[in-house]
Parts: sequence; structure tokens; C-alpha cells
Amino acid sequence: MAKEKKNKNNSKKLEIGEKKQYIAEKMTEQQNEAKVVRKIVSVLAIALVLLVAIIVVGGYFYISNALKPVDEENKEELVVEIPIGSTSTGIGQILEENGIIRDATVFKYYVKFRNESGFMAGEYTLSPSMNLKTVIETVKTGSMMQEVVMKITIPEGKQLTQIAEIISEKTNKDYKDVFAQLNDEDFIQELMKKYPEILTDKILDSQIKYPLEGYLFPATYPFYEENPPLEEIVTAMLDKTKSVVMDYLPLAEDKGLSVHELMTMSSLIEEEATAKVDRDKISSVFYNRMETGMKLQTDPTVLYAHGEHKDRVYYKDLEIDSPYNTYQHYGLPPGPIANAGIMSIEAAVAPADIDDLYFLATPEGEVLFSKTLEEHNRRKAEHITNQ
Repeated sequence: MAKEKKNKNNSKKLEIGEKKQYIAEKMTEQQNEAKVVRKIVSVLAIALVLLVAIIVVGGYFYISNALKPVDEENKEELVVEIPIGSTSTGIGQILEENGIIRDATVFKYYVKFRNESGFMAGEYTLSPSMNLKTVIETVKTGSMMQEVVMKITIPEGKQLTQIAEIISEKTNKDYKDVFAQLNDEDFIQELMKKYPEILTDKILDSQIKYPLEGYLFPATYPFYEENPPLEEIVTAMLDKTKSVVMDYLPLAEDKGLSVHELMTMSSLIEEEATAKVDRDKISSVFYNRMETGMKLQTDPTVLYAHGEHKDRVYYKDLEIDSPYNTYQHYGLPPGPIANAGIMSIEAAVAPADIDDLYFLATPEGEVLFSKTLEEHNRRKAEHITNQ
């Protein structure tokens, strides 16, 4: 018995020893693994730091190199044309393609971060020996090879028929030919390919009166020949439209407006506005009416449907059967009814915070806003009916 007991004690001791040895081995193994992990992490951290350093240093030298002349020894003078309405991105691409600068992307961000502006369209004499700063100053203030020989001014609130008349008068082109080309399907399709951001399929809707209505931006356009092709004139106007509208498109999308709806809403505001009125209030009335399920009932859409201008709209005029007649149809009309300036576009994306549902333009040019139909009718009787 004593011998058996002794054997059991020895076995227990052996088990305990083996466990201790096993635990010790495991601890050693874990410590070794931890050392390996720490080494791997250290190596990766060093590699990451080196990679970031390489990228930063490489980027610095790349950008520094891009600011230098393409070829300091090459004094050859090249004639480079900067079209009207060109953005900094477009100018950079033109300059790179002509071998005047090294990198269009660096040009774009250099201009952006230095807040450079005032680039002018025209033909410039440039050289690969110029550094980026000199190129920018030349395009901003340098002498153009050609002088402006003709300007076309398109005021705000003009419709396509009126714009065609202005172009016809300034270029001595036949009005019918100008208007026909402005509505030519093949011509429109080519413009849509060139300006997909602003000219969408919406302008070809069967209800649209004229596809380019509202898209030819109001501004003064310089030209360097007495009788430029119509395509060049329209391209200049669409370049300007694109450069303006793209800045406001994100705000329009926040309000649920497509680019076509933005142009349409802006045109209604432009046609209803006077010199004295706050366009943002008119904009608010339009949004308020749509949100409450009311028709917009704006007179300029009726006049557009009739295709004529009147100082006053009569009840019989409201009966015209047209998708543009906002006295008969809810929501926005199928498309713009005129071109709109920046103030009206801004108002379309940033309406005033008011609850009014009605406004009335008085003969004196004042616009009165009302919350109720009763108040609106009272003011109408006072300022319009009893005149």
C-alpha cells in the first residue's frame, strides 16, 4: 500500500511538472510571436513612412518641374487661340496640347490656389521658353493678335426669336436663316454632344417650343471678325451658360431641380421680376405654390404660349390650350420661356424664407406680396382694376 501511494505521488508530481513545462513553453512561444509581430509592425510603419515621404518628395519635384518652362532654349513663338468662355481646365488643356506648359492639371490647381482670374479670349503669342507664371500673366493681360471688331449684346429676359433678331442685325445674316439654324435638329444634336452637362434630352421633348430657349446666356460677346459663323456665336453663348450654371447646379440638385428645371424656374423669375423687386421672394412664391398643390398662374407663360408681348393679360388670354399655360397646368412649364441672368438663377436655388402665395406687379414697378387670395384681390382692385 505504501508503495502504491508513493507511486501516485510521483505521478502527480510528474503531471504538475509537465504542466509547468507546457505553460512555460507556451509563454515562450507567445513572447516570440509578440516579438515577430512587433518587428513586422515596425517594418510596415517604416515602409509606410518611407512611401509617404517618397510620394511627398516626388510630388514636390514633379510640381516644381511642371512650373518650369517646357524648353528654356526654345524661343519659337506660337499663336495659341483661347476660345470665349474657356474655363481654367480648358485653357490648361489648350496650352499643354500646344506645348506651352508641361501639365494641364498642375496649371488648373495652380490657378485655383492662387485665385487667378480674368483670363481673356483671343489669340496669343506664346513660347515654350515661358514659365507658368509668365504664361498666366500673358493670357490675363497680354496683347491679343486680333482686335475686337464686333460685339453682340444679349440682354436678360430675351426669347429665342428676339435673340435671333439681334444676331441677324449685328451680322447682316437673314433672320429666317438664323432662326432656322437655331432650331435645326442636326445643329441641336451637335450642340448636345458638345454640352451634355446643360443640353439634355429634355430640350427635345415634343412639348418644347424651341430647344435652345433660355440657354443662350445674357452677356456681351466680343468677336474678332465682322461676320462670325452662327455656330461660333452660339458656342460662345453656351460656353458662358455652362460656366455660370455649373456653379449653381449642386444647389439646384439639393432642391430637386434638374438643369432643365433650373433654367425653366430661372426664366419665370426673370420674366416676372422688375428692377425694384427681390427675385428671391418671387422664387419663394413659386415654390410655395407648387408645394401646396397650387398652379403657378404666372402671366408670362400665357404670353409665351401666345407668342406675343402685351402690357396686360386678359381673361380670354388665359384660355389658350398650351402646355406652357400655367393657369391650366400644374408645376413648371415644359421649358424656359426666356433667358435668365445670374440674379434670377441665384433666386431659383436660394428662395426667400417667406410664406406668401401671391404677388402683384403694380404699374409703378413695385411688387406686392400677399399670403391670402383675399389680400391679393384687394391689392389688385386697388392698383390694377381701378386704374
